[in-house]
Amino acid sequence: MTDRFHFVRHGQTEDNRRGVRCGGDRDIALTEQGIEQARRAAERFRAQGHDCGLVIAGPLRRTAVTGALFAEALGVPLLSRDWLRERRLGEWNGLPIDLTRPWFAAGETPPGGESEGVFAARVLDGVAELATSSADLLARRPLLVGSKGIGRILLHRLASRPGVELENCEVVAFTRLSAPPGGPGRWRCDQLELLAGCAA
Repeated sequence: MTDRFHFVRHGQTEDNRRGVRCGGDRDIALTEQGIEQARRAAERFRAQGHDCGLVIAGPLRRTAVTGALFAEALGVPLLSRDWLRERRLGEWNGLPIDLTRPWFAAGETPPGGESEGVFAARVLDGVAELATSSADLLARRPLLVGSKGIGRILLHRLASRPGVELENCEVVAFTRLSAPPGGPGRWRCDQLELLAGCAA
């Protein structure tokens, strides 16, 4: 069976609405619009009949609530994994995205935050563990729920799609093309047509 999983970015938060950074060391809730986005995206995902037997969400409120709404719509179990926590941004939290974008591009580490290398290794190790765990979670075709930074690592490092960033409640599918011994293999990423009608 081909290895496959889906990833969805959480619904809108107030920081998203304001266009400021919000890392894994900043736990804020979804807006009402964000909750509605997640509900609509989950219903569209279910209606399109995607094979998914499990939802795995990050521990922060914005991802946990989005994950719970998807799990409820799909009628599948919900698990939480800390490796799906967004990158810790320390003193960059609350700063405008446009201001900090060059710092990210330069590979800088935020004061009091997490380096890009440590963050990427955490996420990629988490994906590898899906297949190697005793429960073989990858076989259940999981839907992973995380923040923009998690999606960025998956897109850039796993599927070699640099420069792509996900919108709130945008869903992508990852399919493994090859799996060399001891490595994550090569993955293809496909975007799903779920965004239309998801905004409140």
